[in-house]
Amino acid sequence: MRLTSIHTYPVKGCHRLDHDGAFVQPWGLAGDRRWMVVDADGVGVTQRETTRLVGLRAVVRPGGLVLRADGQPDLDVPEPAGGDPVAVRTFRSRTITVWALPAGAAADAWLGALLGRPVRLVWLAKPARHVAADAREHDTGDQVSFADAYPLLLTNAASLDALNGWLADAGEEPVPMTRFRPNLVVDGAPAWAEDGWAGRSLRIGDLRLRAAGPCDRCVVTTTDQETGVRAKEPLRTLGRYRNVRQKLLFGLHLVPVDSGPLRIGDPVVIEP
Repeated sequence: MRLTSIHTYPVKGCHRLDHDGAFVQPWGLAGDRRWMVVDADGVGVTQRETTRLVGLRAVVRPGGLVLRADGQPDLDVPEPAGGDPVAVRTFRSRTITVWALPAGAAADAWLGALLGRPVRLVWLAKPARHVAADAREHDTGDQVSFADAYPLLLTNAASLDALNGWLADAGEEPVPMTRFRPNLVVDGAPAWAEDGWAGRSLRIGDLRLRAAGPCDRCVVTTTDQETGVRAKEPLRTLGRYRNVRQKLLFGLHLVPVDSGPLRIGDPVVIEP
């Protein structure tokens, strides 16, 4: 089994960046989801609310970020060095707030023009807890970026092939792995083998990670990550074949045990 692709999402909900290698930190891949767009209430704005975020191509640079989108000039945004932090939440249903630093008026205006609504861009200077300790089986403490719940998401290429087989049987078009917005993709394992990895340790290259459990999917999977067009699949088919206790499962959450580099081609080993 091998690692076949690596992806980050610098701003939560934005278009992916593809990498040959990346550095794993306690809260996930370096540069992954340390920025978030929030509304007037300080609640994260994601693709669940607006598919326009697929057009945001954010690129990390040392000490900051470059925002890019068709029809708008590139905007360089430095990591905020001062100012008063603001309390934000990744979702409206979350009760725990975290402190983030505002990126400033220029970034807010740029993103407001892209999304067609008033928003702010914030930066998480220090990863922090935003999910209650008793809300999930494997608690990551305060080592969390603006990711939904866990530092890393892994998917299995064979499981996508199986899902696309079901879609073909139903007369539907196949979907690419980009719909599931993974950080890491592996190949060489049987379809749905990842179901049996929960609670176990994985070794990718020289690094050890803990499998925290399967990922429950949402409406974002129905959004074409290149065009923003939204349909019914693959969520409808996941509901037919992968519905476990009212959760539609695809992918595996991971928690880093070690920090260090990963590269495409690294061997992946499931430890006993």
